[in-house]
This record gives sequence, structure tokens and C-alpha cells, in this order.
Amino acid sequence: MADGFTLWFTGLSGAGKTTLAHRLRDILLERGLQVEVLDGDVVRQNLSKGLGYSKEDRDTNIRRIGFVSHLLTRNGVVAIAAAVSPYREIRDENRRLIGRFVEVYCQCDLETLKQRDPKGMYEKALRGEIANFTGVSDPYEPPEQAEVVCDTALEDVETSVGKIVRKLEEMGYLPPPAVSVYTTEEEEAIKQRLQDLGYL
Repeated sequence: MADGFTLWFTGLSGAGKTTLAHRLRDILLERGLQVEVLDGDVVRQNLSKGLGYSKEDRDTNIRRIGFVSHLLTRNGVVAIAAAVSPYREIRDENRRLIGRFVEVYCQCDLETLKQRDPKGMYEKALRGEIANFTGVSDPYEPPEQAEVVCDTALEDVETSVGKIVRKLEEMGYLPPPAVSVYTTEEEEAIKQRLQDLGYL
């Protein structure tokens, strides 16, 4: 069984955490790993239903995601967590609990986040209509030593994903992609020969 690890995406709402998490999941599945995505919004609807947005409730929510990630990692699964997780202390607590932990900071400026926001939540928060909105009326503490920083205002998805994949390979968490020793023409010839012999 392959060793599991946790890939923890943190960043403000709209910074691209979920988009990158799902693209990474596809790549890791292609590389033969078992993967589960723990999306912050989905977890809130299920595992953390009933929690509000006070600091205590936010901490509880992130600890729950961390605990599930810990169980998955321990059992050889790659846990991909995508949650705002605004407080550094709780993210570091999860890092200590899980051990095999890779933090990805999705950095994005407020102007870009406002442009990406179809519900206008940032504008409402800036007008004071939404209380406890992370990055506006509630603090967000960026990581100080994230393994990967993706500036999603400047990078496209593939650029950011490429950075993360390279870091995972460098850390030994991700096996290199299988490289065929044959050309496409040679593979086709072998396939045809096997079909002629009745093996395919």
C-alpha cells in the first residue's frame, strides 16, 4: 500500500482552492494513488452542519477536516483538503497531527476575488452587510512556510498545478509518470501482433 499524505489548500474564498484540488485529484488518480477531496463547503453541509462562523466554530470545522485527513493519510489515501482555514495556529496543529502534510497557499488579491465573485459577497462584506467575512471583516493569516504558493491571479490552472506536482515529486510523495520505452508506432505494431496471435 502506498503511503498517504495530505495536500492542504488554504486561501480566501474564490482564490481557486477547489478548482486546483479537483485538477490535482485527476492527476493523482492517473498516477495510481487513492484520493479523497474534502471540500470546505461540502464538509460544512455534512460533517460540520450547524456550525457558525465564530472563531471557535471555524476552528472546530478545520480540526474536523484535519482529523478526517489524518485518518485517510494513515490508511494510505491522499487527502486533498480545500478550505479557507484562516488561522495559522489550527493549520499548524493539523500539520503536527498528520505529519505527511503539504500546504498549498492559493494567494489572490482582493480586486481579482471581487471580479470572480458571482454572488457579490465581497462587495456586500466591504459595505458592512456581511459580518465575519474572512479577508474583509474577519482575519486571514497567510502561511509563513507553505510548501507551495500559487498566485492564482497571475497563474492559470495548469501552471499552478504543475508547481504542485513538481513539489510532490521532489518530496517523494508522487511517483514519476510512467514513460513508455516504445514509440507510438512501435506500440501499435506490438498491439497488432498480439491481436494476430489472439492475445487481445
